[in-house]
Amino acid sequence: MDATDIKIINSLIDNSRISLSELSADIHLSVSAVSERIRKLENEGIIARYTAVINYDRLGFDVTAYMDVSMDDPTYKAEFIEFAKRTPDIVECDYVAGDYDFIMKINTQNTHSLDKVLTAIRSLKGVGRTKTTFVLSKHKEAFSPKLVPAKGDRISKTT
Repeated sequence: MDATDIKIINSLIDNSRISLSELSADIHLSVSAVSERIRKLENEGIIARYTAVINYDRLGFDVTAYMDVSMDDPTYKAEFIEFAKRTPDIVECDYVAGDYDFIMKINTQNTHSLDKVLTAIRSLKGVGRTKTTFVLSKHKEAFSPKLVPAKGDRISKTT
């Protein structure tokens, strides 16, 4: 990956619907060269997918919480992960090191629907302790931080 690939990625982070002609003008490469670079980045798994970012508050899903979950019995880890994957209100689930085993981001309509999700999580086999933190306001949300070329072949993210 070179500086041109980084420029392409950063442009796609800003607007994944940018046309190839606009992108090629910004990057100063032909449309076919930009298209080939994007295809290569996709094939290498560097660009994993394209998606729409939805403002859930505008749709009435204005309660966001983070839940830490500690498993008492690790043999239920796979079942827990499957539960998280099939529960629409759980928008992120990460296996972590530290005092808890998982941290989940939950986005739901109201406190009543959040209570249903929390109750379902707490009733799962193997779940021990939980800790829930409510989001009062959001000040930054970056789905894919932009990349910056670093010295040598290394790449870093901007903050």
